[in-house]
Amino acid sequence: MEILRDISGSLERGDHERVAELVRRAMEEGFPVAAILNDGLIAGMNVVGEKFRVHEIFLPDVLLAAKAMTAGMELLKPALIKDEVPSRGKVVIGSVHGDLHDIGKNLVGIMLQGAGFEVIDLGNDVPPERFIDAAVDEDAPVIGMSALLTTTMVTMKKVVELIGARGLAGRVKVIVGGAPVSTEFAREIGADAYGYDAANAVERVKALVGAA
Repeated sequence: MEILRDISGSLERGDHERVAELVRRAMEEGFPVAAILNDGLIAGMNVVGEKFRVHEIFLPDVLLAAKAMTAGMELLKPALIKDEVPSRGKVVIGSVHGDLHDIGKNLVGIMLQGAGFEVIDLGNDVPPERFIDAAVDEDAPVIGMSALLTTTMVTMKKVVELIGARGLAGRVKVIVGGAPVSTEFAREIGADAYGYDAANAVERVKALVGAA
């Protein structure tokens, strides 16, 4: 299983070319797709997430690892679909209406993929109705919203209210995050969770879907 350890280590170092090369080789050598995903890519991203959480590494390091994760996932995706490798569930994410910032949201999306979730990324400037429609259409149990501006945070409350109005309370959970967002704000608007950084957001989503 040395090649899987190499994939994990290369991902930790953010070497996307090496990760792609090793994933391709592992597939050619007949390694199970689930093993490449779990013991290679996800194992490496777990280490990155933990190091980021305890401030051993910083955002540029995580972004490099994320790029490496994406390089590996692009090669695995067709095989994952063909083999029907189960995901931990679907998560709809996006930056709220009026907010064009998406670095943090993109990072959360990649780390969620690294944790085994299927991510439906709606991009930025997403209106409340689109979050709800996507969650219903995709049968996703979690909506994740990001805001970097205090003026756009009101959209988060509208999404929570819409969930209630459409009778989806309990079926669709909401996690919020972003620089101006706080635990208190999340509680105030009725969100189910608050993620203070990307690694924490992944842990919160795992808890929301019972996959912790």
